[in-house]
Amino acid sequence: MAAKKTTWWQKLGNGAQIASALIAACGFAAVLFQINEIRNNSRAASARQTYLGYMDMAFKNPGYSAPDYAKIKSAGKDELVRYENFVSYFLYACEEAMLTLEGKGEWRESCAYDLKYHLPYLCEKVKAEPNYLSTYNEKTQELVKSSMQRFGVAAPECRLIRS
Repeated sequence: MAAKKTTWWQKLGNGAQIASALIAACGFAAVLFQINEIRNNSRAASARQTYLGYMDMAFKNPGYSAPDYAKIKSAGKDELVRYENFVSYFLYACEEAMLTLEGKGEWRESCAYDLKYHLPYLCEKVKAEPNYLSTYNEKTQELVKSSMQRFGVAAPECRLIRS
């Protein structure tokens, strides 16, 4: 039996099918890449928006952004709860920025700069509720602990020793 001879258009047709499959695979990879970029950009925008929300709160509540913690404690439970929520929002905003914008160390430094004002409160909070920091990501926990060490904030006094 003689081998069936392929004509030139059959050879060209097979090559066209292979090329179409390769182009489709490249297009699919490009779509996946674009979806991933959109997701990353959305997360970054959300983290920036959360941090801007914190900055807005700090602007509207200067007594919380650079607090006199003893004065806040003596002002009563409502004032203390407002301040606790302010600090929680601050830590959440920092966590979002540090996790989403990992390659940008300036976010960590910015958070560390503002964090020093809240260390006495956080020290007392951790002393009263040892698991409090576990509600945050490891990076946030490390930031708080290293800041406490850097500024000499430790129980039982829970006050800034170095500035």
